[in-house]
Amino acid sequence: MKPVLLVIAHGSRDPRHAATVHALVRRVRSLRPDVRVETGFLDFNIPSVQGVLESLAAEGVRDVVALPLLLTRAFHAKADIPAVLRDAPRQLRIRQAEVLGPSPLLLSALERRLYEAGLTPADKSSTGVVLASAGSTDPEAIAVIADIAWEWRHTGWCAVRPAFASAALPRTEDAVRELRALGCAKVAVAPYVLAPGFLPDRIARGAAEADVLAGVLGPAPEVARVLLLRYDAAAARGLLRLTVSA
Repeated sequence: MKPVLLVIAHGSRDPRHAATVHALVRRVRSLRPDVRVETGFLDFNIPSVQGVLESLAAEGVRDVVALPLLLTRAFHAKADIPAVLRDAPRQLRIRQAEVLGPSPLLLSALERRLYEAGLTPADKSSTGVVLASAGSTDPEAIAVIADIAWEWRHTGWCAVRPAFASAALPRTEDAVRELRALGCAKVAVAPYVLAPGFLPDRIARGAAEADVLAGVLGPAPEVARVLLLRYDAAAARGLLRLTVSA
């Protein structure tokens, strides 16, 4: 049997967060009905990751791919999630998948959201885009966002600037003003976040002077495809831990 896919989301007090995560998981299930997909949250929402793992073990499940529903490899992917997995029932064999980003498919999803918000392909060369992420204290994660912005700029946009809702600079509103100063005819903000919540709302407030604000990535089909690519890659490689109950 294929390993169970456990999607690990951060969780939020904002009910839109869990609703969006569940919508994405439903899309993943529709694409791969041969794979059992479960959802667990690190905080705020239920079921918890630990609770799901315990339930799977009680059912007799043995193989699990744990997939962080994260766009960059920062603290949660490097520390929080491995710690939770180490405390899982010992009979489970667990592979931790890579985070979703970066991926060309995610850039396609960002463009989808911008066009849904009102831009057209004809606007591309005259539009500056703010790639607005949640932010992180992890230098690796910040560098990845800067690299994505640089790569995206070379697909035909007037300019692309990274911005962060927390922990790093510039803020969204500052990046919007910079693109205006550069002379871009339009300025659009593309939230590089998966679900609504406190920090995405901060990005939206920072986009007040922009011409276009895209929606979050959410259950975009490209995001679901990336998720399954990460699952397949993890299922094909070595185990994070192999323990067999007596």
